[in-house]
Amino acid sequence: MPDYKEMYFKLFRATEEAVRILSEAQLACEEIYISSSEEKITVYPPFGEKRDRKKPS
Repeated sequence: MPDYKEMYFKLFRATEEAVRILSEAQLACEEIYISSSEEKITVYPPFGEKRDRKKPS
């Protein structure tokens, strides 16, 4: 009979490690974004909405 407790803990530890890796990657990318010198931000309308074709004054 399989050892379900061992299987559960193995999967749980792997899941926790994956979440930790993804969290660290997200924080690193946020730091890169925050420290970038690019100042111009372009805001696009949500998908499906029509854009106003007027040029800003």
